[in-house]
Amino acid sequence: MRITRLTIRNLRRLAQVELQPGPGLNLLVGENGAGKTSVLEALHLMAYGRSFRGRVRDGLVRSGAEAVEVFVEWRPGGHGDGATRRAGLRHAGDRWTGRLDGADVAQLGDLCAALAVVSFEPGSHALVEGGGEPRRRFMDWGLFHVEHEFLPAWRRYARALRQRNALLKAQRPDAELEGWELEMAAAGDEMTRSRGAYLARLDRQLAELVPSLSPGLGAAELAFQPGWRRQEVSLADALLLSRGRDRQVGHTTVGPHRADWRVRVGAAPEGEPLSRGQAKLVALACLLAQAADLGERHGAWPVVALDDLASELDAAHRGRVLALLERTGAQVFVTGTDWAPLERPRRRADAVMFHVEHGRVGPLPATGREPGGPGPVGPE
Repeated sequence: MRITRLTIRNLRRLAQVELQPGPGLNLLVGENGAGKTSVLEALHLMAYGRSFRGRVRDGLVRSGAEAVEVFVEWRPGGHGDGATRRAGLRHAGDRWTGRLDGADVAQLGDLCAALAVVSFEPGSHALVEGGGEPRRRFMDWGLFHVEHEFLPAWRRYARALRQRNALLKAQRPDAELEGWELEMAAAGDEMTRSRGAYLARLDRQLAELVPSLSPGLGAAELAFQPGWRRQEVSLADALLLSRGRDRQVGHTTVGPHRADWRVRVGAAPEGEPLSRGQAKLVALACLLAQAADLGERHGAWPVVALDDLASELDAAHRGRVLALLERTGAQVFVTGTDWAPLERPRRRADAVMFHVEHGRVGPLPATGREPGGPGPVGPE
C-alpha cells in the first residue's frame, strides 16, 4: 500500500498542507510543536476515524475552523488491482462526511476499512498496559481489513447489545429480552470465532518478530479472553445466567463486548509487570505482527507510522525496527526532532525527507542543507 498524495486542512497547527510522500521511508523532522505528529494524526484519522491523541472534538480542529479535512490518494498494491484509490473525510467532531472513490460513504467504518495504517506513538504502551478497550479496537480493526464477514456480525451484535441494555434499564420482562439475546448469541459466536482465529495468527507472527526486534524479551504468547466463560457455557446460556445481575446494574456484563487479550513474554514470567520500555517494545511487536498479517492476507504491508521514534526506542531497537520494515517494502512515516538519531536510515536511497516548521511541511532534498546544518550532506 502506497500513499501518493496527502492533503490536510485545519488539523491543529496545519492550516493547509500537501505532501507527495515517497514509496519507502519518509522522515518528518522539526521542533516540538511544529506539527509533525499532526501529519501522522491525519493518516490515523482516515484509518481509524479518530486521532491517537483523542476525539476529534478535543482540540483536533484548528482554532477558528469549522472542521478538519483530510484527503488521501493511494495505490493498494498486493493482491489489489493497483488502481489509484481516493478517500476524503471532513470531520467537525459532532458530525462528519466522507467520500470513497467518488461516492458518498454512509458508515465511517466503511471509509476506515479502505486505508490501512498501523501507528506506533507514545501512548501505544496502553495496548498492553491499559484497559481492554484499546485491545478490542486493535483486534476488530485488524479483522475489518481481513474478514469481510466480521463487520456485519459486529454491527448485528452492537445493535442487539444496545437493545438489551435499554430493556434492562427499563426493567422490561424476560420475554422481551429473549429475542435480542438470541441475536447477540448468534452474532457474538461468529465474532468470537473470528477473533480467536485472528489472535492465533498474530501469535505466530509474534513468535517470529519478537526475537528479531528485541531478543531480551524472550518468547511471546497471546492469550484470548472471549468475554465470558466460554469453556463452561455457551454465550446464550451466559446471557441467561447473568440476567439477574444485569438487571441490577442496568447493562450487559458478559459477551464479546467485554472480550480482551493479553500478551506474555519470557522477560516477565508469571504475570510480572513489564517496565515502561518493555511495554513499548511489546506493543510495537503486536502492531508489527498485525501489519505482517495484513501483508500476508493482501500481498502488501499497510502504511506504517512511527511517531517520535528516537525518543521511544534506543538506537539498537530503532535500527532493528527500520531494518525489518525495509525488508518488507512497507511505506513508512517517521517523525523526530533531529536528524542525528535518524542519520543512517535517512541515507537510504528511497528516503524522502520533510522539514516541518510552524505548521508548514516542505520537502528537503537528500543532498541539500539540513535545517541548521553546516552544509551539504556528503556520502558516508
